[in-house]
Amino acid sequence: MLNWIWCGFFIAAFTAAICQSLFLGNTEIWSALVSSTFASAKSAFQICLNLTGMLCLWLGLLKIAEKSGITNILASMLQPLFKKIMPEVPASHPALGSIVMNMAANILGLDNAATPMGLKAMEQLQSLNPSKEKASPAQILFMVINASAVTLIPITILMYRSELGSANPTAVFIPILLATSVSTMSGFFAVAWAQRLPIFNRVVLSYLGGFLAIIGGLAWYFLSLSPEERLTASAQGGNFILFFIITMFIISGLVKKLNVYEEFISGAKEGFEIAIRIIPYLVAMLVAIAVFRTSGCLDYLVKAFEILFSTMGINTDFVAALPTAVMKPLSGSGARAMMIETMQTYGADSFPAFVSCIIQGSTETTFYVLAVYFGAVKITKVGAALPCALLADLAGIIAAISLAYVFY
Repeated sequence: MLNWIWCGFFIAAFTAAICQSLFLGNTEIWSALVSSTFASAKSAFQICLNLTGMLCLWLGLLKIAEKSGITNILASMLQPLFKKIMPEVPASHPALGSIVMNMAANILGLDNAATPMGLKAMEQLQSLNPSKEKASPAQILFMVINASAVTLIPITILMYRSELGSANPTAVFIPILLATSVSTMSGFFAVAWAQRLPIFNRVVLSYLGGFLAIIGGLAWYFLSLSPEERLTASAQGGNFILFFIITMFIISGLVKKLNVYEEFISGAKEGFEIAIRIIPYLVAMLVAIAVFRTSGCLDYLVKAFEILFSTMGINTDFVAALPTAVMKPLSGSGARAMMIETMQTYGADSFPAFVSCIIQGSTETTFYVLAVYFGAVKITKVGAALPCALLADLAGIIAAISLAYVFY
């Protein structure tokens, strides 16, 4: 499936460029396409270069956590749930601890920690995969949950709104929390249906109920704060948790009498090797996305949606935010740029900007995550991972637009 989508980006871009060149007289489109191709290839390498440091740091720390038993403790807390939704993964396997830590980092908005931990989990799951080129059910479920991950503290979005002059930067907090929960639940249920997982039982429903209770509790806490206090609490809380985790890993290693430094170096070497492996996959995906955007296909797609909704008699006030929605599964930086552009054009507190921010916080860069996570373990057949992840994105976008009308 990835093969056809990747080729489709180029074919669509070439077709759009031909039409612009012949019918609109835009002869500069070809140089723009070539420039974007080379620029995106360079950008992909720079992203991997920046990611290398984070991978080395966090996989070094994760190695300490594994050796000291922290990951096993975390895995045991969710063992009954994993037994139901990932039956092929042994109860004591280290992948479960890495999955828990990745999900926790995503929930807290700690992106720098989440990606390295997720890559480690994917690599550990690959060791159990009988068909190395095809994603296993556990890998598909993990990828979809990761690609639709709940972020309870959208620090960067709140900061952008504050910097661009919003009178109430944290007004999007609750809508994002609700919309991203819809996205994650949709992705989970889609994979459960595709894999025929037995999720309607007391164990799974208890964990889901606990998850929703935690979200509700955090939502209530942040609602009790003033807008300024929410922004400060989000930023300071995330930084405190991040450094607390680092310190606890090191202390746990010392308590277990490990050679903490050597264990860190061992894990960091693994991080460097993973960074090298994902470069070709990231280059391929980002180049295809860049030409798709440069050719104007993205603009045509947004315009088509506007015409469709107008014809159906649906209120189109949200259409100005759709570039963020269309770009988000393709490129995180592109979607962020679209969100900022919307706020600058219409105002930070405008309805289109409000919708754009909720979409940005409730969906994920699906194609990027797919390229990085599956590329790290050389998986080329992704099975139901892509359609389920895109379904989660669609659910998140619809929820974001609907909630914007409710909260604005």
